[in-house]
Amino acid sequence: MPNNPPEGLPRYRLLTGPDDASFCHRVSAALELGYELYGNPAITYDSDKKTAIAAQAIIWKSEKS
Repeated sequence: MPNNPPEGLPRYRLLTGPDDASFCHRVSAALELGYELYGNPAITYDSDKKTAIAAQAIIWKSEKS
C-alpha cells in the first residue's frame, strides 16, 4: 500500500452526513481506497432537518505505520 492517500486526500478524514445508504457507501468507498476506521462512529439528531447525522473518522494506514 502506498504511504500517502490517493488523489491528494488527507491522511485523516471525518466523514459526516445523514445516516442513510449514501453515507454508508461513502465510508465503504474510503475503506476500499485503503483507509481504516478510526474510533467509534458518532450519531446525533438534527431536529431542524428531522434526521440522524452520522460521523466516522478514518485514517490512512501506510506501510510505515
